[in-house]
Parts: sequence; C-alpha cells; structure tokens
Amino acid sequence: MSRTSPAVAKDPSIRRSLALFRAFLREQQDPEHCYTLLARDAADQLEAYGPLKGRTVLDIGGGGGYFTEEFRRRGAQSYLFEPDAGEIGKEPPKGTVLADGYLLPLADAVADVSFSSNVLEHVDDPGTFLSEMVRVTKPGGLIYVSFTNWFSPWGGHEWAPWHYLGAERARRRYERRTARPAKHTLGENLYAIHVGATLRQVRAREDVEIVSARSRYWPFLAQAVTRVPGLREFATWNLLLILRRCP
Repeated sequence: MSRTSPAVAKDPSIRRSLALFRAFLREQQDPEHCYTLLARDAADQLEAYGPLKGRTVLDIGGGGGYFTEEFRRRGAQSYLFEPDAGEIGKEPPKGTVLADGYLLPLADAVADVSFSSNVLEHVDDPGTFLSEMVRVTKPGGLIYVSFTNWFSPWGGHEWAPWHYLGAERARRRYERRTARPAKHTLGENLYAIHVGATLRQVRAREDVEIVSARSRYWPFLAQAVTRVPGLREFATWNLLLILRRCP
C-alpha cells in the first residue's frame, strides 16, 4: 500500500456523517443496515491507502462479519477472528475463527492489514491487544484501530449520554426505561478508554508509526480535534488510528 495518499488529507462529507449518525440511532432496531453501512465506510477509509484487492486483511473482533464480507467483496482475502460465539451469528463468513484478540492463532507478520472496529473499549488490556495486532502485521502493513472513547457522547454505549452522571446510575436508568438488561457493564465488558492516554501509549511504541489520528465520523476538522487536550476527550467521539508496522 502506498505510504501517502491525498485522499486522507480531505475531511469526509457532512452527508456521510449524517448517514452514519442516523444508522447508529437505529443500530439496535436495524443492525444489518447500520453495520453494512459502517463496513462500506471503513473499507473506503482503508482504500484511501491503496486497493484491498489481493491483500490479506484480518478482522479482529468483528462480531457478525460485516467488515470481513465487505473486504472480501473488494477482493481481499479477509478472515474474521471473534472471541464471543454469541456475537458471530448464525451464518458467519466462511473460515471464521473463534479466537481471542489477545492471542491470535497466527504466525508473525501474516497480514497486510490488521483491522479492529470499536473493540478496544471492550478489552481490559488495550496495550496487549494492540501488540498482538502489530505482531501479526507485515512490516510496512497497516493497523486500523477505532474505538469509542469514554467521554464521548456515545461512551456509555446503549446507556449514553447518561454515563456522564455515573456508569452504574446510567445503566440502572437504561434498564428501568427499557425493561431489559443492559448489554454493557463498566469494568466487565466496557472500559473507560481515553484519547490522550491512547495516543501517548502508541507514540511510545517503536514498532509502529502513526499515519493518521482522527475522529472517525466527523465531517470537518477530523484530525485537528484530536490534537487539543481536554476537548478531544469529548469532541473526538470515536478515535481512528491508522498505524504502519515498522520494519
């Protein structure tokens, strides 16, 4: 994949951001539409760095396989690795592997792209998870990592934005209003991850370089917002890191 691309210097359109936002609002009612749209969008972001056709792409923690299927539609050899059998669904992509992202059953340097969408906030050791993604990526290959930071308006997931008043309070409110159990519990399957701390952790690594750090969904100032301490914890909404594996 090329080292630079003029496409990534331009912010995406407002129409694209609105379409994603509307899909997120109906994610629980219509996950098929939401994740199909998100998968196409993620593939577009990756293809700003070169075509996916013929590339080996690992979808780590990809749940129902929407991203894997989209990458395959674009000619990639893509494989889904998901630790939760309940998230995979009834018809997972062929070749899906039930595996933990902390310990992938793969040799070193096998992937052109290691991909993880909205997984990092669900692991209690992000550093180890990232290290495993780097390990299985070829030198010069890309690591795509996107996550919803805790102080984002969507940081509490289904019980957002009430997480600003406390996680347990927000979860109980959600359960009272919906009469069903919340999917996420802070400290069990959702963790408070922050933009600044993650950027510092990644910059301290010697095995990757940051190609891009930006808000995944913003239609303007997507890179600038991640450079402002304090503000970025609220305004980034979802941090997208494109990393390159160093030789």
